Amino acid sequence: MLCGRMLNTMDTLRVRSASNPSQRIIAAGIVIAFCYWAASVVMTLLLSVLLAYLLDPLVEWLEVVHVRRAIGAMAVLLIALAFVAGLGYMVFDRLDHFATDWPKYSAVLRQASSAVERRLERLESRVSELSPEEQQRRPPQLVRLEGERPVRSLVLRGLGSLYIVLLEASFVPFLVFFMLAAKHDVWHATLQLFPASQRTQVKETLDEVSVVLRGFVVGNVLVTALLALASWVFFWMIGLDYPFLAGVVSALLNLVPYLGAFMAWLPPFVLGLGKWKTAGPYLGVAVVLSLIHLISINVLMPALVGRRVRLNALAVTVALLFWGWLWGAMGLILAIPITATTKVICDNVPSWRPVGRWLGA
Repeated sequence: MLCGRMLNTMDTLRVRSASNPSQRIIAAGIVIAFCYWAASVVMTLLLSVLLAYLLDPLVEWLEVVHVRRAIGAMAVLLIALAFVAGLGYMVFDRLDHFATDWPKYSAVLRQASSAVERRLERLESRVSELSPEEQQRRPPQLVRLEGERPVRSLVLRGLGSLYIVLLEASFVPFLVFFMLAAKHDVWHATLQLFPASQRTQVKETLDEVSVVLRGFVVGNVLVTALLALASWVFFWMIGLDYPFLAGVVSALLNLVPYLGAFMAWLPPFVLGLGKWKTAGPYLGVAVVLSLIHLISINVLMPALVGRRVRLNALAVTVALLFWGWLWGAMGLILAIPITATTKVICDNVPSWRPVGRWLGA
């Protein structure tokens, strides 16, 4: 009888252990599907969490000087909104002036595109001369119907997406305020979800997540500000039109993984179309911006972000590919903090530590 019970128990354990991998795969699939179908909700929550971690040190400092946390959270949030509004006004004011001068740049762009198109047509004609049989068998080109209005459809589609983005963004200040004001209560309630024997480890994990996310957000904000300042000064020194606008846009594009070093060239290149007629200034701008990018990647990012976010290059690349595919541009922004948080959790769960070591190897 005893042996039979032991065998039954062993069989049950084998079934459970065999089902664990499949259960984990199913659970991961459910999480990914939820992140896809509820993308707007999840992205809004995660963005609010990052902003809350960015502003939380100021709220804690006000709490030290005997300011109630709710009042401090409201004051810090209003100051942050005023700063963002002021920066946005400066950028949009420059954009308004740039839109007024756009015909000057668009004419040069049309000339350049026409020259490229003529070269392509010439190349195509030469290729068709080499293979006349292929030219004869080529299917006729489709003629666009008069009733089609692709520009109008794209504009309407863009307005619909912009409306959704603005609707989601309107929730972010409220979520950030509630997260800042009720931080202690939320953390206490979160700890109560776990057994008493695990609460110490959970608290240490949450503290480590806070350090990682705060270091990532603050580090990226500082790097972006330094890049914008350096680009602004450089563009002003070379006499480029709209140096502040070009510096801000170039600094933001510079943070795009891998392609940022080349995308940062676009603003000064476009603004230089109406001013530079030779290739020398463009080459000089490309060299200086590449040096700024190399300094930010190899000096600023490791010093301000790398000490907190310990991820290897392969894990970062895979995360950017996956979350960028799942959520687009916002996925590229949230990929690294999500992966860094996953690594912290894996490092504090014994059965998941091999995954954490792989992410940070």
